[in-house]
Amino acid sequence: MAYVVTENCIKCKYTDCVDVCPVDCFREGPNCLVIDPDECIDCTLCVAECPVEAIYAEDDVPDQQLNFIKLNAELSKKWRPIIEKKDAPPDADEWAGVADKLKYLQR
Repeated sequence: MAYVVTENCIKCKYTDCVDVCPVDCFREGPNCLVIDPDECIDCTLCVAECPVEAIYAEDDVPDQQLNFIKLNAELSKKWRPIIEKKDAPPDADEWAGVADKLKYLQR
């Protein structure tokens, strides 16, 4: 069972999770990170480091985000590895709670 990056990571711009990964299984895309399920060793270290709570064990992914399991697997084959934490851009805090704000707009 691998870990999965979900919706809260979109536009998150924080890479704290990358810094603790012992096997460099994170991949960076234009608007989020994903985890390569073939590289992930299920160590759980990234979960606690994610400031937006976007990382779940595959069996614990919320029902409405199950599509992220497949997305992580597919995109991890296309996107480049990210192996070091990057400084968050100046607008990162503006995006930190965007997923929470969006759910109120979607009602």
